[in-house]
Amino acid sequence: LVGHLAAWNYFQSIENANNKKFVNAFKEYAQKKGLPGGAKRVTDDPMEAGYFGVYIWKQAVEKAKTFDVDPVRKAVYGQTFAAPSGTIKMHEHNHHTYRPVLIGEILKDGQFKIISRTKGLVEPEPWSKYTSPDKGCDWVKHQGTYQKKA
Repeated sequence: LVGHLAAWNYFQSIENANNKKFVNAFKEYAQKKGLPGGAKRVTDDPMEAGYFGVYIWKQAVEKAKTFDVDPVRKAVYGQTFAAPSGTIKMHEHNHHTYRPVLIGEILKDGQFKIISRTKGLVEPEPWSKYTSPDKGCDWVKHQGTYQKKA
């Protein structure tokens, strides 16, 4: 697979202070806990999303000054966080995330050389604009399409 390309919002090879701290902390944890592969394990996009998700929730709880679900959900809108991939932002009207998009080339060591990165954050498009808006969001009843208004 060396030389093949992949697109994602995060690669372990991102070079910034937040990512270095994130990667080092994970590798230390993996080694200390005896996880398979130990310090050789790599971080990935879902791990980064889980990591910043906890901090976004923390910020929302602090803003809402409560653990109650509805106020915290509202407080998530528009939150930003200095994630390992760079600053991310929660959408102002839903819980999807503005993130950078990266293209990486697979190297011999299994890491990615980042060959392209969007200039800014990419607005999330959680629902296809090509899907009929009169469909519902129930996967069983509506095959995964969406409904704009209940």
